[in-house]
Amino acid sequence: MKTAERIRLAVEESIRDGTLLPGDTVDEQALMTAYEVSRTPVREALLQLQAQGLVESLPRGGMVVAKMDMTQLLAMWELLAELEGLCVRLACERMTPEERLDLAKSHERAAAAVKKEDVKAWQEHNRRFHEALYQGARNPYLRQEILRMRSQTGAYRRHAFAAFGRLKSSWEQHSKLLDAIQRRDAKAAAELMVEHMSPGQGSTNFASFMAALPKELMG
Repeated sequence: MKTAERIRLAVEESIRDGTLLPGDTVDEQALMTAYEVSRTPVREALLQLQAQGLVESLPRGGMVVAKMDMTQLLAMWELLAELEGLCVRLACERMTPEERLDLAKSHERAAAAVKKEDVKAWQEHNRRFHEALYQGARNPYLRQEILRMRSQTGAYRRHAFAAFGRLKSSWEQHSKLLDAIQRRDAKAAAELMVEHMSPGQGSTNFASFMAALPKELMG
């Protein structure tokens, strides 16, 4: 893998996991030092991220993590939910019995994080659950697009999660998804996933979501 690609993936992961937030500066010098490279591969990586819409350039030079306004955020979130629905539909049709069993075991292990209300641990279990579905869908291009959108919306979705207090309900929604997957009911699984990924259900939850978003994250 080219150095520029490794740098791009590392920055994208930092955006996705919240290490870098919308509006944060991407430190080119730190990347050059970390990877022991010249500015060229770092710039190449950042230009790729800019083309993806993950970072944007400043008038006086340098790059920052891109912000979104509410219209952009909701439009992308809506599309992300539909793509996740497509992914789980394909996974229903393509996962092996062993993969279904592994998914069930992973889901049961996540119950401990729910019981302890350990949000950080839950986020890792949640990532593994969804990643298993991306792999099960057998479509690397779909996975790539979903991960890009997860990176762009990650900071906002984490605030929504906090606003809704959805740790227990998220696990319960995974349970319903798992049941549909085990039954190989692709239509039901897709519908459940779209609902699972929606930014709140009902006006009260949506209002909480709006109120929880820090102004500094918005474009």
